[in-house]
Amino acid sequence: MKAHDSSFDEHEVLHELKHYLPAQAPLKDFVHHNTLHAFQQLKFYKALRKASKMFGYNVFLGLDEFRALYQSNRISLPILEKVIIERMGEEFLLDWKEKVLQKTYETAVTPRIGTLRANWKLVHHIDMDLLVHPILFRILCSFLDQGISIWSFPNIHKGFLASIREMERNSFTSFFKTERAKNILLNGNCKIEDLLKIIVGDSSLYKQYLFDQQFAHQGWSGMVSVVEDIPETLLDHKKISTHDLIVFELLLEIDALDFKFGQNWAPLGSTTKEKINDILAEVPESELNQVLSIWQDAFEWTYYDQVLAGIQLQKGEKRIIEEKSFQAIFCIDDRECSIRRYLEKLDTNCETFGTPGFFGVEFYYQPEHANSYTKQCPAPVTPKFLIKEVGSKSKQVKDAHFTKHTHSLFSGWFISQTLGFWSAMRLFLNIFRPTTSAAAVSSFKHMDKESSLTIEHKHDHAHPRKDELQVGFTVAEMAQRMEGLLKSIGLVNDFAPVVYIVGHGASSVNNTHYAGYDCGACCGRPGSVNARVASSMLNHKEVRAILATKGIDIPDTTQFVGALHDTTRDEISFFDEKELSEKNKEGHSKNEKFFIEALDFNAKERSRRFESINTKLTAGEIHDKIRTRSVSLFEPRPELNHATNAVCIVGRRELSKELFLDRRAFMNSYNYQVDLEGKFLFNILKAAAPVCGGINLEYYFSRVDNQKLGAGSKLPHNVMGLFGVANGIDGDLRPGLPSQMIEVHDPIRMLFIVEHFPEVVLNTIKILPETYEWFNNEWVHLIVVNPENREMFRFQNGHFVPYQAVNEKINSVSDIESLLESHQENFPVYLIK
Repeated sequence: MKAHDSSFDEHEVLHELKHYLPAQAPLKDFVHHNTLHAFQQLKFYKALRKASKMFGYNVFLGLDEFRALYQSNRISLPILEKVIIERMGEEFLLDWKEKVLQKTYETAVTPRIGTLRANWKLVHHIDMDLLVHPILFRILCSFLDQGISIWSFPNIHKGFLASIREMERNSFTSFFKTERAKNILLNGNCKIEDLLKIIVGDSSLYKQYLFDQQFAHQGWSGMVSVVEDIPETLLDHKKISTHDLIVFELLLEIDALDFKFGQNWAPLGSTTKEKINDILAEVPESELNQVLSIWQDAFEWTYYDQVLAGIQLQKGEKRIIEEKSFQAIFCIDDRECSIRRYLEKLDTNCETFGTPGFFGVEFYYQPEHANSYTKQCPAPVTPKFLIKEVGSKSKQVKDAHFTKHTHSLFSGWFISQTLGFWSAMRLFLNIFRPTTSAAAVSSFKHMDKESSLTIEHKHDHAHPRKDELQVGFTVAEMAQRMEGLLKSIGLVNDFAPVVYIVGHGASSVNNTHYAGYDCGACCGRPGSVNARVASSMLNHKEVRAILATKGIDIPDTTQFVGALHDTTRDEISFFDEKELSEKNKEGHSKNEKFFIEALDFNAKERSRRFESINTKLTAGEIHDKIRTRSVSLFEPRPELNHATNAVCIVGRRELSKELFLDRRAFMNSYNYQVDLEGKFLFNILKAAAPVCGGINLEYYFSRVDNQKLGAGSKLPHNVMGLFGVANGIDGDLRPGLPSQMIEVHDPIRMLFIVEHFPEVVLNTIKILPETYEWFNNEWVHLIVVNPENREMFRFQNGHFVPYQAVNEKINSVSDIESLLESHQENFPVYLIK
């Protein structure tokens, strides 16, 4: 065949296409990330402008929504005017204020994506998506299946196209209705360019056609791209590529056209008269873009300014605790913000800290009866260690309704006619008395608290390597990680008798996005194993001896205890309590009562967001209802997860201890005095920017465009092959978050507040370009608080400039409980008396 002259570079186009496709992992690894990661090399507002024009995304709240927020005082007039002056100049304040508040704009977006393939309908009067997508999605779902189907594809180890060919050769039926596409698959080289020549004809349109085609089902295409790049993201590995997906879809399109028209149809390029613009071309800024950007900044800084004013107005005096009752190290998660506040209120002699919930120990974890292992650290990290569970005494709950025998013809019929009726009765009873079942996801089931873990590696036959992973850590490796953990949070002396390391997880029944409720720092799993591993390392005598040479002298009387906080049920479980000394057992019994009481109050604070719970009940009564809610099959909102997240505070506890932040803050403990050069600050921000920023931006984009950038309502979701969700059986996979997770969220970017000197922070964030990009391109905001005088500096255009809060005072509150009973909306920042 004569090669035709073409500007089409298959490798380059596939690379660009994969770059823009959604990068959401399967359900088991559902970890929040920046939905528009493909645009992160651009400044935030330029990126939004381009993404909106390319793909038709809504990237802001609507103009009417912003104006309603202004009318309700959720956007402050002084802040709005300040933003206009900063962006446009004081001389244009009145002009732009009129545009922002009054002017009418055409807000409809005409995306570039889909304009070429739209001609199938306009010119040929054929709905290509309707003809191709149902069969394509079902085949992809069956190929990628993680345990629903009984039979698997043949030759699955050779790849997707090889498996399809094998089935075509040896089946009585075919995926195709005509011969040409089938013959090309079986006998041809199946080059993308050759197939595009048949379908499109004009090589200048090939790139646009592939973008149109794959973004017509961006969820499936994105999943294939992720599996291609990270095969281990599926427990049952599958070999598939974007190239193979495109080839098969092009063959299905040729088949659909041949079946409709015979072989007497013209390529799409020869019938397309209108000029197709380059999908990746620059997008000029419009006046509407500027108005929306002004509103967004004003919305964000209205809240930020309250937080910053609160930091400056509080006394910020550190109370010296002569004898600490206990210390507790929590995850930085915003859901742990309130439990820390209640513990500190109930026991004024305790001290709490926050750090990423994998607690500095990166590993894979394999439960005793599992055939595979899962990652227990941030998603970008690739561990070299494996922790195995041994001696588990728990038995897995089984339910006859979930046996594989329900799939077969005869046993399936028999079970449906017998157990099926009981199943229907149980479903009916669950409406009135929700109870746990085998279908429930419980954070406490992740690890048996009575089991043992292979934490220490001793270079003997009892600890063989597995899949190139080292089973356990050496003493030196333990000490290195624990030094980093303790110094990063500033806990290097004055240890309490008992120090709790508290991971977190979540429980739910009817929740496909369950991994998004667990710990993001543990790759969407509960942090129980990490808490227990870190505690064991810090109790190790040899580890303590090494830490003592590093300036961390832990008394022999101090013991570390791992724990898990279930954020849905507001319950806690402690591990290895039997290892405590008699004196510390007495102290632990007293401390446990404070935890239980704090969890009651925490449940009440959470309940104010739930329509079904009367927040004026006692904390204990509400906690009982929260537990019932967590096991209800009919509850689409077992908890609200990270909804309303807005701030990440990196500093000493006194920086925010007197503020009521309404569970909106990630809190990472950090003491600049232990880290004058910013060595540990670098590690904190390197993780916090993508983790906390990623959580924040996925909530932002799922909130402003829940249909394209979010998952829509979870009520019609159907689980596809145990790795994704779609509407019905023929729908596209839904990326992003369902509406039930983002309804109460204010879409504002994360504000990082770091306690250190500006020059140290500037040098620190510049070390790693990937970290600097988050701040310099304004995907998150950054404020530095001088630890000596509380002066503030805002990071803008590559350097820090002084910031003075607009709010000169904020309200105080002495009774949080009565405040919680007042309304469901986000509260402003209060000083706690």
